[in-house]
Amino acid sequence: MSDPPGPATDDDPGAATEDADPGAATEDAGGRGSDGGDGPDEDGPDEDGPDEDGPDEESTAHQPDGSSLPPPDVRKYERFKKMDGARYERVNGFLRDRTYITAREWAIARLCADFRTETGVEMTKIGENLPELVPFMTDTYTPQAVNQARYAFEEKVTKAGATFLYGAMSGFFTAEDLDEMMYEVTEVAKFLLEVEGVDLAVAEELEAEDRISEVMREVRASSADLRGEEVRCPECGHVHGATEE
Repeated sequence: MSDPPGPATDDDPGAATEDADPGAATEDAGGRGSDGGDGPDEDGPDEDGPDEDGPDEESTAHQPDGSSLPPPDVRKYERFKKMDGARYERVNGFLRDRTYITAREWAIARLCADFRTETGVEMTKIGENLPELVPFMTDTYTPQAVNQARYAFEEKVTKAGATFLYGAMSGFFTAEDLDEMMYEVTEVAKFLLEVEGVDLAVAEELEAEDRISEVMREVRASSADLRGEEVRCPECGHVHGATEE
């Protein structure tokens, strides 16, 4: 398996239903280790991704100043507070049922975005304080393990995006099919954002869904032009495609 490019240093740039509760989802049989660091997902596109085995044996670390008290910004971090009491295996099972990413990759990708500075990502701080930052993570990580998880997240998002966009452009789905599909995936994405503490107003949700639907209709119409096919807009009746003048 290939390693992520570049060194893993601190300056490395880099409305949901009750049954959708990751704290109540089924346990993932692939979880291993005290924080459930998992191996490659047999159903996911990470055959060539970095090692998914979680932190190295030497990943346990202490605060640079020898203190057991986390830094102030770590103590103030409340992104995953709604997950207090959740087990890694259950969070992981929820994500594996609905996405390509693992709980480890989700948590660390969010931390890398939140702990980014002008010079890069504070990977050492993330790894040393991982159990304090994310309730369902129980082990500290090395900067290299943090970088691996971030790289795996980015790679899976890219592959999932290519897969979805091909499906949308291929003509396999009608405009109505795409609208329904986008509604389902948007609900999952919104739920994850809400778990992270993002407050989504109803008006903002509806506006975002309308914009997404409009974009997907444009994608389908443009792809029909590329394939030389005709597509009739379900709203205005306008015909897009090879015979359009």
